[in-house]
Amino acid sequence: MENVKMFVNGQAMSGGSINGMLGRATFLGEASTAARYRFYSVRAEFPGLSPVESSGRSIRGELYEVSYDILRRSLLPAEPAELELTVIELNDGTGSLSMAIRREALNAPGVVDITDFGGWRNYLKTRPTK
Repeated sequence: MENVKMFVNGQAMSGGSINGMLGRATFLGEASTAARYRFYSVRAEFPGLSPVESSGRSIRGELYEVSYDILRRSLLPAEPAELELTVIELNDGTGSLSMAIRREALNAPGVVDITDFGGWRNYLKTRPTK
């Protein structure tokens, strides 16, 4: 079965609420995007990348080798409706699949630019615990 690279930057990262949806995917290590993205929090529940022409930053996450079967049956059905599958550029110049925020969701209530945090975990550290 053919595998592809999948960059995750939110709840699919290790320890996240949907990390188990990656099934038997192989963890390839921590990774970062090229400095071509803005990063958003949606209702403080999950993040989304958005490609930009300027003012982009590198965003930290994790890279996995995943089968199309895991993507189709497990991971993609667990992703929020505000996100869509896309291809991104990593900081080493290679490409990877990843989830990105849909353009129409950028102006929805509860969407906040968190790019300056550099990653979801850094942002979560600033949130009050319940």
